Amino acid sequence: MSARGTVRLGAGAGFAGDRIDPAQILAERGELDYLIFECLGERTVATGQARKLLDPTAGYDPLLAARMRAVLRATTEQGITVVTNSGAANPVAAADVVAKVAEQVCSRSVRIAAVTGDDVLDAVRRIDPVVWETGRPLSEHSEELVSANAYIGADAVLPALDVGADVVVTGRLADPALYLAPLMHEFGWAGQDWETLGAGTAVGHLLECAGQLTGGYFADPVTKPVQGLANLGFPFGDVRADGTAEFSKVDGTGGELTRRTCAEQLLYEVGDPARYLTPDVTADFTGVSFETVGPDRVTVSGAAGSTRPEELKVTLGFRGGWLGEGQISYAGPRALQRAELAGAIVQQRLWEVHGISAENVGIEYIGAGAAFRGLVAPTDVPEVRLRVTAKVSDAETAALVGWEVESLYTNGPAGGGGARSSNTEVLAIRSCLIPRAQVTTAVHITEVTV
Repeated sequence: MSARGTVRLGAGAGFAGDRIDPAQILAERGELDYLIFECLGERTVATGQARKLLDPTAGYDPLLAARMRAVLRATTEQGITVVTNSGAANPVAAADVVAKVAEQVCSRSVRIAAVTGDDVLDAVRRIDPVVWETGRPLSEHSEELVSANAYIGADAVLPALDVGADVVVTGRLADPALYLAPLMHEFGWAGQDWETLGAGTAVGHLLECAGQLTGGYFADPVTKPVQGLANLGFPFGDVRADGTAEFSKVDGTGGELTRRTCAEQLLYEVGDPARYLTPDVTADFTGVSFETVGPDRVTVSGAAGSTRPEELKVTLGFRGGWLGEGQISYAGPRALQRAELAGAIVQQRLWEVHGISAENVGIEYIGAGAAFRGLVAPTDVPEVRLRVTAKVSDAETAALVGWEVESLYTNGPAGGGGARSSNTEVLAIRSCLIPRAQVTTAVHITEVTV
């Protein structure tokens, strides 16, 4: 805890592909106690498992080394603890990556903790839970199950903080738990102090998406203009022992932090504000209030909580075949009509020449209403980009989709250009619940002596 009597938590990332320079600014100028990187989504942990199947030393966030090179010197010199779920499917391998970076950039010894136990593949196969999206037991699904990761909570991180880890790397730690664990460690919050844990979870939820709290994703140039988005500053929170907090950002950075940005982030991905379920607590956000206390300074209070769930959510990853894709643009008079003709040609050839049925083919007219998913009719516009996709069983067949789109250059309507193609393995993401008692976590320590 700092001399301020609060714990300052900095939001270093809000998703796997987030910017790195705002985190470096926080590390160097934010006067933090903790720097948190939230880099894991349901699909990213499953794709991490797929990479790990091909290479046992892979499966962590591909940007992990770059993030650590940007901040680790500053964090170790200033005594800032880094906590991240960038371990994804392989926290132990991720800790090795952090250790290699520490050897290169740090001027003192570094203690790195890898938190494992969220991989529950064997447990779900044994328990055979019901899959939410289908309503059927796991054993009744024909697709190959390649991953199962439980959302673990702050209690899994506490042992790492208790032994003085400088960097903590986890797998599928719940997003707010990244922030709640340091608060429990610093303030000594009890694991059944539901009211305070609910307040800490609100703090974590508000910070977990980083730049969204300072105007990113919030911004609209007409209704909600935000200045300096190219240099958006990521937020930090000064948290008190009662779970109330004040949010701000580093002076001179872009964006804005207001009651409106906080209110939008509070509701982000929240189905029931009265019962926001996490591994740590059932949080209640209905009493939350925000108060402006200065430029880019907002306080939060009023969050509450009740008993945590006895079951943990698990993200399941199934191999779902391959997705072939091809795109091409049409511009000028009757652009939409030419794109529609091109789409019909490709769909016909995919069936008649390659045996890919129409029910597996998707056709979109980007720029003419594609984002509305058929809720509105396509409208004539000066330019349209045709996107054709097909879900198939193998990579070789998937490649045929882009080939047929590219062949439109000389075999389709006039004026096609900018053809691109790709094919990727599909991972179907589904969910289930397992009893909390089936999940056992552990902490593995790596010491780097400089």
